[in-house]
Amino acid sequence: MSNFDDLETRGAEARAADLARDLPAQIARCRALPGYAEALAGVDPAAVTDREALARLPVLRKAALGAAQAAAAPFGGFAAAPVAQFEHVFQSPGPIYEPGRSGHDWWRLGRFLHAAGIGAGDIVQNCFSYHLVPAGMMFENAARAVGATVLPAGTGQTELQVRAAADIGTTAYAGTPDYLKVILDTAAEMGERLRIGTAVVGGGALFPSLRQYYAEAGITCLQCYATADLGNIAYETLGPDGQPAEGMVVDEGVIVEIVRPGTGDPVPDGEVGEVVVTTLNPDYPLIRFATGDLSAVLEGESPCGRTNQRIKGWMGRADQTTKIKGMFVRPEQVAAFVARHAEVNRARVIARREGEMDVMTVQVETRAGNPQLYEGSLMDTLKLRGRVELVPPGSLPNDGKVIEDQRSYD
Repeated sequence: MSNFDDLETRGAEARAADLARDLPAQIARCRALPGYAEALAGVDPAAVTDREALARLPVLRKAALGAAQAAAAPFGGFAAAPVAQFEHVFQSPGPIYEPGRSGHDWWRLGRFLHAAGIGAGDIVQNCFSYHLVPAGMMFENAARAVGATVLPAGTGQTELQVRAAADIGTTAYAGTPDYLKVILDTAAEMGERLRIGTAVVGGGALFPSLRQYYAEAGITCLQCYATADLGNIAYETLGPDGQPAEGMVVDEGVIVEIVRPGTGDPVPDGEVGEVVVTTLNPDYPLIRFATGDLSAVLEGESPCGRTNQRIKGWMGRADQTTKIKGMFVRPEQVAAFVARHAEVNRARVIARREGEMDVMTVQVETRAGNPQLYEGSLMDTLKLRGRVELVPPGSLPNDGKVIEDQRSYD
C-alpha cells in the first residue's frame, strides 16, 4: 500500500495520543467562537481528551446551524474567520452556507483520490457542479493535492463531455455515480472509445449493479462519504487483490461517532445509528455535527493496511431527508411546495431507480387535472425536476411520510 501520509498507518497508542493533543485544542478554538458560546459554556477543553469525554458534549444539528446562520449570516458564528477572509463561500440547499479555502487538501479528499490510485499523470474529468455548491471545488482541490490535472467539466452537456474526454485523454472520472454511465453510453453512440480507468464518486449511492457495470467496462469505481460542511468523512479503498475493500475507512481529519438517532448517545459497535462527526479543521470547527445519515462501525482493520476506524458506509437516513440525483430533498421543502397551492392537500416525494438512474416522482393530492400546473413550483422548492402524478384527495397513506425512498441498497 502506498500511503498518502503517515497518519494512515498509526498504531492505536499513537492515534489515542494524537487525539488527546488535538481534541482539546479544537474545543478551545470552538469556545472562542460565538456559535458555541452556549453549548460549550463551562466546558474545560483540557478535559476533553478522548471519545468518552467528547460524547458528553451536545450534538449540533443542521437545523440549529441554519437557524444560527439566519441570525448571524453567513456562518452563524461557527467559522474562525469572517467571510471575506475565505477564498470561497458556498450555498447548499436550506440554504446553508459553507466556507472554503484553496489550501492543500483543505477538504481532505486528496486522501480518497490517492487511495483510488489517482496521481501525477492522470487527467480527472470533474463532473461535480461548480455552481454555488462546493462539490466541484472539493474534488478540484483533491486532484491538486495528488498532482493530477483537472478538466473542470461540471454537469450536463454530455456530448461535449465525451468530445473533451476523447480529445484530452481523460483517465479518471469524478462525479455522481450514475452520470458516468450516461457519458459511457453517449460515447458508444458517438463511436468514441474513452480511456477512463478509474472513477471516484459521491453525492449518491453507488448501487452494486452499477459498480459491476463499470467493472465490466474496465473501470475501478470507488465511493466516498463526504459533505459540504465536513469535507471527507470516510472513503473506500482497494484491498491487496485490487478490488474494493469492505466498508469505508474514516478520514484522519475527523472523529466519527455512531449514536442512537435523536440522541447523542453512542451505540455499541456494529449497531446501526446516526453518524455524528467532529472535524479537526481549525477554519470551520464543527463539534459533534449530526449528519442525519445512518451507518454502523465495522469491526477490525481494513485489509488495505490503513488502521483507522471503519464504517459500513451509507445505510439510509435517520430522518426523511433523502438524496436524489446527488441533491438532498428535505421534508420542509415538500411543505413549502404544498403551501404554494391552496388546492393541494398533501404531497409525497418518491425516489426510485430506473435504468441505473435516480427518478423522482411527486404525488400531489389535488382535484386539479393538469400536472403542468405544479412543475414550476416543484423546481423552485425542491431544486430538482421530477414527474408529477396527480392523485385524489385523501388517497395518500396516512403514515406521516412526505418522502419515500423505494430504491434498494442491497
